[in-house]
Amino acid sequence: MSVGAKRARLFDAPAPVTYMDYQISGEFRHLKGFAMPLSQPADRKLIHTRRIECHGFEREDGLWDIEGRITDTKSYSFENQDRGLVASGLPVHDMHVRLTLTPELDVVEAEAATEASPFNVCPAITGRVAELKGLKVARGWTDAVRKVLGKKLGCTHITHLLIGPMAATAYQTIIPYKNRNVAKSAPKVRPDVLDTCHALASDGEVVRERWPQFYTGDGTADELVSDTDAVS
Repeated sequence: MSVGAKRARLFDAPAPVTYMDYQISGEFRHLKGFAMPLSQPADRKLIHTRRIECHGFEREDGLWDIEGRITDTKSYSFENQDRGLVASGLPVHDMHVRLTLTPELDVVEAEAATEASPFNVCPAITGRVAELKGLKVARGWTDAVRKVLGKKLGCTHITHLLIGPMAATAYQTIIPYKNRNVAKSAPKVRPDVLDTCHALASDGEVVRERWPQFYTGDGTADELVSDTDAVS
């Protein structure tokens, strides 16, 4: 059985069919002429793979579930003091987390499970994730999570999953879905997303076109708003 087939069976996923799937499985190095978004790499072999997968669900009771999973696998077998032989392709880390949120991104419930870890004691700390109840996935989320789960109070990998990928998934799941049928109108308050990345720089083209009243580049806000009104 090929490496890709083994991984597909392990993660209950279909056989690799895209560049990313082949990159994850390590089989893409055998392909000739396969399109890839990066430059052609040097000859190499896959050693380690970290996979992070997050999903957002709308519940029938009006709440939202955000689920995340993080796994680490290696392309070689090795001995582990607590687990014995860890075979190639078996997870070194395999952690699952679920956040149940209100439409306003408040945490109603939180739980985690550790299915694979390098130490037998790792699963003992997952119960602390429940203490995230009452927090809000908004500004200050990272500090709040670290206060509950930071350092010896939690698991590094679960914390990483929560403060980055799952927080982003919560926002991407709930906010656009809630606003999909809302009539577009000029916001009266400066959107929080401005200046959070290159595309949304307040002196950039995107902000100039979509939020001219908050544009900080060349030209005054009044001139830009006037131009926009004239076109609309």
